[in-house]
Amino acid sequence: MIQVFGTKKCRDTQKALRFFKERGVRIQFRDIDEKAPSPGELDDMAAALGGFAALLDLQGRAASRRGLAHMDYDAREELLADPALLRTPLVRAGRGRAVAGPDENAWKEFAKAVP
Repeated sequence: MIQVFGTKKCRDTQKALRFFKERGVRIQFRDIDEKAPSPGELDDMAAALGGFAALLDLQGRAASRRGLAHMDYDAREELLADPALLRTPLVRAGRGRAVAGPDENAWKEFAKAVP
């Protein structure tokens, strides 16, 4: 099963949802405004992407509000405290396979692997 984490207002998340819908791929959408990823889910996605820094959207409003560019921080703790810092969409295809942000090539690979 493919999971898409994002927000209903995010254009890139909507693009990912449309991508999978057009291909008839079943997905599970999780609106991070309503329910944030669990610590275990974050750990799994970070491991797949090479670290928690890959999950952070440092260009977004939430990072600007928190002043992350001007401070030392633990990326995991920041993401757990504020899911709005996540780079969306986060697309996860099982354990150990994930991509952060819009990446149609990875989405195609994920769609092929789903029965």
